[in-house]
Amino acid sequence: MQTEPARQPARAALAAFVGTTIEWYDFYIYATASALIFAKLFFPTGESFYGTLASFGTFAVGFLARPLGGIVFGHLGDRIGRKKALVATLSIMGVGTVGIGFLPTWASAGALAPTLLVLLRVAQGIAIGGEWGGAVLMAGEHAPRERRTFLASFAQLGSPAGLILALLAFRLVAHLDKGALFDWGWRLPFLASAVLLVVGLLIRSGVGESPEFDALKAQRRTAALPIVEVVRDAWRTVLLCLGANVIGVAGAWFVNTFMLNYTTQTLGLDRGLILDCLFVVAFVQLGTQLVSGWVAQRVGASRFLAVAAALAILSPYPMFVLVSTGRPVAIVVGIAIAVMCMSSSYAVMAGFMTDVFPVRVRYSAISLSYQCCAALAGGLTPLVGAVLAHAFPGQWWPLAGFYSVLAAISLGCLTALRVRRPVGETAAVAFADARAGDLS
Repeated sequence: MQTEPARQPARAALAAFVGTTIEWYDFYIYATASALIFAKLFFPTGESFYGTLASFGTFAVGFLARPLGGIVFGHLGDRIGRKKALVATLSIMGVGTVGIGFLPTWASAGALAPTLLVLLRVAQGIAIGGEWGGAVLMAGEHAPRERRTFLASFAQLGSPAGLILALLAFRLVAHLDKGALFDWGWRLPFLASAVLLVVGLLIRSGVGESPEFDALKAQRRTAALPIVEVVRDAWRTVLLCLGANVIGVAGAWFVNTFMLNYTTQTLGLDRGLILDCLFVVAFVQLGTQLVSGWVAQRVGASRFLAVAAALAILSPYPMFVLVSTGRPVAIVVGIAIAVMCMSSSYAVMAGFMTDVFPVRVRYSAISLSYQCCAALAGGLTPLVGAVLAHAFPGQWWPLAGFYSVLAAISLGCLTALRVRRPVGETAAVAFADARAGDLS
């Protein structure tokens, strides 16, 4: 076995970061548009609440498609390689997002408009469903054992970075008058994805295949049907990983999508003000995730995740108290409290799950766990939030209680995972030992 170039771990982590940033930018601009724009353009109804539900419904459709993407590209990634799967997912996401930018609206195409919107949203869901697992593994499997948790977290940095780009894009077009914004301005963030797609493909072309997968393929030990092996042999672990991901996944969409709608529709706050506040908080999330990966590498991922989930249970109460004041600084501080707890968990789960499953089925296993969590907890969270806000007008405690339940689910599953044998860790150590013997 030839020595892997020393620069490959850093390059793989950078490529994972850039690729997931582009994917999440595409996903977040849809989320932002679903909260602010799409209800009026694609689902015009007499009652704004029902238009919002329909808009969030298409948002949820993308999440429901993510497990399919995870299964399809997980199979390809475990059979033919992580890198090839990632090139395909990035291309599908770019085409789907740019396509949304060219869509007609209800006013010009009637029911055809939301139908096409849903189809392209499904394409987005399939792409991000396949992207996440591959990006995590390219970063984690290239990394030295002592840096795996930290470097794998770079794939997770794409979420806040993509959010920053998405909020910046919509903040720029928000300066347009309302007529221009709803006529053509909303399309610009979607069309800009074409440029990002080219950049992402160029960066990914410079990263080699995962060394752990290459070693497995050379030994002819790849799984014929990886998803079957996962469901047959590791379904309990998959379910626990699904639950452990809940607060990191659902919490992000609660804060960044539902809160955008809640603050503008329920509290009557200015749209531009909330976008500015979320923009500042996104930088807090980016810094928190970077530090979290570094700290968890030193204190232990499972211990770190348990503490983060416990703090997340408490975090929504100060968030709602501060946000309800309507003051910009209080809004930023309140949302930042919840985001720091939620994003700490989100950052470290990537490396944690990489160590739970063996190499031969790892892409399929972590994708199934994470994407099923995204479909259930992520896609439905804004809908549940909207229903609770409508059922309890002027009261935030049901929303805070809902958020606490999400965090408690993660804490319970993490506790159960800590007592299970880390199958993947044993496999990873064995691979490292074999590799060391080849190089000595």
